[in-house]
Amino acid sequence: MKIVVDTNVFVSGIFFGGPPGTILEAWQCSQFEIALSVEILAEYERVCNELSATHPEIDFGPFLTLVALNAELFDCPPLQVQVCADPDDDKFLACALESGASCIVSGDKLLLNVSGHQSIDVIRPREFVDRYL
Repeated sequence: MKIVVDTNVFVSGIFFGGPPGTILEAWQCSQFEIALSVEILAEYERVCNELSATHPEIDFGPFLTLVALNAELFDCPPLQVQVCADPDDDKFLACALESGASCIVSGDKLLLNVSGHQSIDVIRPREFVDRYL
């Protein structure tokens, strides 16, 4: 199984644990693959760098290195038309479509609102844990 992980889930998994943390642990144990695009990885890095400035006690570097080295990177052309109310979220749909991912795991309401677009499910972390782990 291959999934796309929204930035909020990636960061929450590092920061707080809970279902997002369970998802990252299951990925580290090779229970599924994470699909990434250059744009998604750049967003992970940007958000982690911003959080590092206010939370220097958390070292995001190992997590970013782990995902950069072990997730599957795809060259994802932008969507032809904007789908999400927040156009910045379209990169997650583009990656899911290009990679053939089973779903996008996200807590973002605007991204959750487009679940089902071109048969791509967008599900919350708790639902992913309950359904697949």
